[in-house]
Amino acid sequence: MTDLRTQDPDYFVYVLRCGDGTFYTGYTTDVERRVREHDAGDGAKYTRGRTPVELVHVEGFDSQSAAMSREYAIKQRSRPEKERLLADGGVPASLELPASLLADDVR
Repeated sequence: MTDLRTQDPDYFVYVLRCGDGTFYTGYTTDVERRVREHDAGDGAKYTRGRTPVELVHVEGFDSQSAAMSREYAIKQRSRPEKERLLADGGVPASLELPASLLADDVR
């Protein structure tokens, strides 16, 4: 599982696996709300036509700028590099998210 970068994060970087197998990376202050928005077609334009989405990775940060920097760094990775990150990471149990939002391989 991924260790949060801080004990009580205010910002999160997340990676979704879209219905077409592609990955989407974003940041938010509320992971559960944001994943539900993406899944309902109300999230980013990229994910609207690629539902359903599954949460596969989360990291927490103290500041918005740190989260945005990490989001950018992940987006710059190649697909194989992203797959390695996801294999090593996951969704921390401390987030207590509904299982319905999580990919089967991170539950």
